[in-house]
Amino acid sequence: MSETDTTTANATDSEVKPSVNNDNGTEQKNNGQKENAAKESRPEDAKNVYEFTVKDIDGKEVSLSKYKGHPLLIVNVASNCGFTKANYKELNELYEKYESKGLRIAAFPCNQFLNQESACDVDIKEFAKKNGVKFDMYAKINVNGDNAHPLYKWLKGKLTGFLYIDAIKWNFTKFLVDFRGQPIKRYGPLESPSGFEADIMAQLARRSAKQVDSDTHTPDL
Repeated sequence: MSETDTTTANATDSEVKPSVNNDNGTEQKNNGQKENAAKESRPEDAKNVYEFTVKDIDGKEVSLSKYKGHPLLIVNVASNCGFTKANYKELNELYEKYESKGLRIAAFPCNQFLNQESACDVDIKEFAKKNGVKFDMYAKINVNGDNAHPLYKWLKGKLTGFLYIDAIKWNFTKFLVDFRGQPIKRYGPLESPSGFEADIMAQLARRSAKQVDSDTHTPDL
């Protein structure tokens, strides 16, 4: 084989190898996308809240795994509801009081109840800002029906409401999720955030106790 042939062959080999690696990478990516799609289509199979991905109020994808180790309050909100002023006020107060101790709040605008959240996400964000909101705001979603977000399908499957009906009844239904990602309490629209402050404090205490236990545990040698 001539020097030219050898160079060509070596060049060909070097070009082929990366393409094989790229194919493997593409295959892994496609498999990952298929797994995510499966979770989206079967939310009931999720083991905890951390398996879900949502869009924030700016349209960016966010994994709820960001809340690992934190008690989390999930609430569907609306800007033009009779419960809006009181709920935003009390949610703000709870967040300001307990954020440093580990509480997190995730608010999901929803327009399924008499069109009381009809604005776009940009305007909803501005409304929240004017109301002093510092907790996490997410993009507008559906919470009921076939087009409900997978997160809410899962939450409703875990905790039913009044008379064992899983549908969200109205704006400002709340779910309390423990620091392990499991929903443990569901509160109706008429239940004010301050009314279940004791439940939040209990979860924060359990989180704190778990941290102390982890810090003081001596591994077996």
